[in-house]
Amino acid sequence: MSLLVLSPTLLVLSVFVYGFALWSLLISLTASKITPLYDFVGLDQYIALWSMERWHVAVGNLVIFAGLFVSLSVGLGLLLAIFLDQKIRAENAIRSIYLYPMAISFIVTGTAWKWILNPELGIEKLVRDWGWQSFSFDWIVNPNMSIYTLVIAAVWQSSGFAMAIFLAGLRGVDTEILKAARIDGAGSWLTYRAIIIPILRPVFLTVLVVLTYQSVRSFDLVISLTGGGPGFSSDLPATFMYQFAFGRNRMALSAASAMMIFMTVASVMVPYIYSELRREARNER
Repeated sequence: MSLLVLSPTLLVLSVFVYGFALWSLLISLTASKITPLYDFVGLDQYIALWSMERWHVAVGNLVIFAGLFVSLSVGLGLLLAIFLDQKIRAENAIRSIYLYPMAISFIVTGTAWKWILNPELGIEKLVRDWGWQSFSFDWIVNPNMSIYTLVIAAVWQSSGFAMAIFLAGLRGVDTEILKAARIDGAGSWLTYRAIIIPILRPVFLTVLVVLTYQSVRSFDLVISLTGGGPGFSSDLPATFMYQFAFGRNRMALSAASAMMIFMTVASVMVPYIYSELRREARNER
């Protein structure tokens, strides 16, 4: 009976996830351009992909973006969670403010930050209107700094998610352990560092995996904020794939880049799923 109930979901999943993944793998081994052509050329598209400067820029940007985005979101989210865990006044209101960015899409976030970071409309203009005429904050139009504008917007949107997960973990810590630590004379810093943070290790893993997955598949934020520019200085693999599929009509090369993204996501998700299954198995013993 349960299999019958799940069969529509399994069918859709098989066709639209695994089916299209296999089709993308097949196309990546051909010379397809505008339409699929099943004349196989082996790994030529992958060789061409890794020979392109633009792909190297996109991969390098992903390393920078993912590293800063994940670390800053985790750090800020943890600090906010610890702050709210002190049973402060107006906790619900403050928590709602921190969580508000999660309620909007990355398209809206990108558009809003595009205005904020625009030198002629946003922060730079505001500060210069106050009298600081030499102030400059032109990261969004600076090829060397544009990738960091994506980090700013992404951290603003996702640190609330990290905060919510960490706060749930903090509220789940056994109070008897905390009482015992206080009786033993442990201060707040030592309690968090030596007791609470280690207990939250599974929570850290969950947050890291979700944010890493989110960074690898980032597309809409890039399109709405920088468009991958100036030039292709803020390209990420997902926007590279889109541009070569629909802008340059190189379907096979785009499929090869899609498979690289797929393998990156799998390298993050498979170990996480495996560790979760092992943890569940240990808990059942």
